[in-house]
Amino acid sequence: MANTDSFIEEVSEEVRRDRLFSLFRRWGWVAVLVVVGIVGAAAYFEWQSSQREAQSQAFGDALLSALEDEDPEGRIAALSEIETPSPEVAMILALLAAGEEANGEDPSAAAARLREAAEAPGLPRRYVDLALLKAQMMDPAPEDEARLVLEALAEPGAPYSALAEEQLALVDIRAGDLNAGLDRLRAIERSAAATAGLQQRAAQLIVALESGAVLVDAPVEEEAPAEEDAPAEESAPVEEDTAPEEEGAAEEDGAAEDAAPAEEEQAAGAEDAPAAEVEAEADADETPAEAEVEE
Repeated sequence: MANTDSFIEEVSEEVRRDRLFSLFRRWGWVAVLVVVGIVGAAAYFEWQSSQREAQSQAFGDALLSALEDEDPEGRIAALSEIETPSPEVAMILALLAAGEEANGEDPSAAAARLREAAEAPGLPRRYVDLALLKAQMMDPAPEDEARLVLEALAEPGAPYSALAEEQLALVDIRAGDLNAGLDRLRAIERSAAATAGLQQRAAQLIVALESGAVLVDAPVEEEAPAEEDAPAEESAPVEEDTAPEEEGAAEEDGAAEDAAPAEEEQAAGAEDAPAAEVEAEADADETPAEAEVEE
């Protein structure tokens, strides 16, 4: 029995070996192909990664050299000349160039650049929304156009919905609808998508608008001073009429000043008059004596 069992085991092992060799001969090339594919794919991905790294380094060097220019216009020109291998890179360059133009006191050109960059195909939505939002903040569009753009950016789940709601609130306030603007700001305070800084800014704006009811009554207060100034304008001719009186008073003062020397001359003449009479009397006294001598 022991010899029989060992014989059966040897035969079974030989059969399994033959089957394994037959499988290798039939499907061995598949295993070799899989190994070669794995090695080739790894090599390709490594090469692609090195290429991306080289492109990123070249882009970074070109970007740094462009930003080192001291002239803002030179920086904008250098940024425009950098090659853009992807739409994302083009958007980054557009954002940087728009920032330079905005710092150079040309917000309309910066907004136009961002709006044009947002129309590039294949651009992720977060970049498109960011470009349109910054364009609206730099150079607000007309009310109707601004509402269409900002309402699309403020959709639930949008990456910058809270910031777009803030801009919509400002549009309402500019249009004179203060209550709608305050409602939007209060919604931002309660929104989970708003950051702490945005919520604080909304709260400060709410306090400023609610405490400054002058914003609603501003036209009335502007008309009130005009009504108060009206009597002043009517009284202006009175001042013109009194001007001749002042001139007459000045003339009288001048006449009084001119009369003062005359009175002084009269006083001097009066003082000299007794002296003349004394001399006349002296002459009169001397006349009889002279008459007697002649006699």
